[in-house]
Amino acid sequence: MEMFYLIGFYNYTVWLTYLSLVSSMVGIYYALDGKLLTAVILLMFSGLCDMFDGIVARTKKDRTDEERSYGIQLDSLCDVVCFGAFPAIIGYCIGADAWWQIAIMAFFALAGLIRLAYFNVTEESRQKVETGKRKFYMGVPISVSPLVVALAFCFRNSLSHGGFTVLYTLLLLANGIAFIAPVKVKKPGKKGLVTIIVTGIAIGVLMVVL
Repeated sequence: MEMFYLIGFYNYTVWLTYLSLVSSMVGIYYALDGKLLTAVILLMFSGLCDMFDGIVARTKKDRTDEERSYGIQLDSLCDVVCFGAFPAIIGYCIGADAWWQIAIMAFFALAGLIRLAYFNVTEESRQKVETGKRKFYMGVPISVSPLVVALAFCFRNSLSHGGFTVLYTLLLLANGIAFIAPVKVKKPGKKGLVTIIVTGIAIGVLMVVL
């Protein structure tokens, strides 16, 4: 008798990635319900999960090639939803629905997708000839978008509604361009991660207070 099983991998190395996606999906529902502050907080939580999923995965020394490749693909597919589609949905929910704003949101999501696909291809090629962690990224990582969205929301109550939607749209435009810009970005070490976390907490607190 054949035993029932689920496809995929379910060990602890992918739990944070799964949690990141669930957080963003719940956040999308909150955004569509008009609870935008909660949505942005959940987006930032997804970003926090994304920061540590690779670190956690690398603690498993006996990962198979399939598990390693699955982790790369899973992380990028998750990031498309969390940090590409989700910020664009928030943009629509705040009222950024003019044709040019929709075009920019579409570009933002597309740029994020291109960056992630490029990363997957280059990372798999790199792992065939190199060992150890990647030291540089090409283009700004898509997981920066939660900080950009939260930063925009810090100005939500100090600008007119139209002014805020324009600011939000332009910030996502700049962020999208940064995704695919041929710029080398050093991968943050422990101090860099601490700096990013502290910056994220500061922006999050400022967003809630303002």
